[in-house]
Amino acid sequence: SFIKVLAVSKAYAENQNTYLGQLWTLFSPILNATVYVVIFGFLLRIGREGIENTIAFIVCGVFMFRFFERSVSAGAHSINKNLNLVRSVKFPRAVLPIAGVLTELTVLGPALVVMCVISYLSGFLPIAGEVTIDWYWLLLLPAVGLMWLFSTGCAFLVARWVALAPDLDNLMPHFMRVLMYASGVIFSIDRYLGQFSWGWIMEYQPVAVYLYLVRSCLLNEPAYTPDGFMWLLGVLWAVVFSIVGFLVFWRGEERYGRD
Repeated sequence: SFIKVLAVSKAYAENQNTYLGQLWTLFSPILNATVYVVIFGFLLRIGREGIENTIAFIVCGVFMFRFFERSVSAGAHSINKNLNLVRSVKFPRAVLPIAGVLTELTVLGPALVVMCVISYLSGFLPIAGEVTIDWYWLLLLPAVGLMWLFSTGCAFLVARWVALAPDLDNLMPHFMRVLMYASGVIFSIDRYLGQFSWGWIMEYQPVAVYLYLVRSCLLNEPAYTPDGFMWLLGVLWAVVFSIVGFLVFWRGEERYGRD
């Protein structure tokens, strides 16, 4: 109950003092995706080769990577920004990173609807490939669920690391920027990195796997067809990171707020 209340209250309070309020949870990813679509999709024409619907491709990538990025950021700040709570109340500290990621999942809910609508409507444009609604769209929920588990595991890890070494928080934006380009958010990894011997590392690293799963659910891209091996990898990464992340975080349980 505490996790639920903490997550929902944080999600509500995030834009409480703005004129548009909770609408910013939809406008922010839309504006962010629009910038990348205009710059990389139309001006630089990245992804035109091998990708039929650049708009839907980039929108799915930006929306889902934003969820992961914000989840990791919430985990990184979960201890240091709640020191008064940690020092004054006795409770399982794992509640904080879990609630932080759950907050982002709450915000992602309506954003997923917008992502699906944009992807479908983009198929009516003459410059984009068709996007059809079929049963594969139902697989979007388990794909997001796996990414949520993986993000929670990552939040556990960075929560422990940042609590021990706060300077790491300053490196997180730079690491996330590199990871964004290495995960195929705005271009196809297979098209630009597949020619290298190490390209498979980028293709099968966790974030790229979850972006693949989401795109294979919504888009009709020949390069992103439903793949059982990628689903197996998605389950594997989610289980490994959630368990290892929790254990790493739990080992520092008694030190949080005392260092």
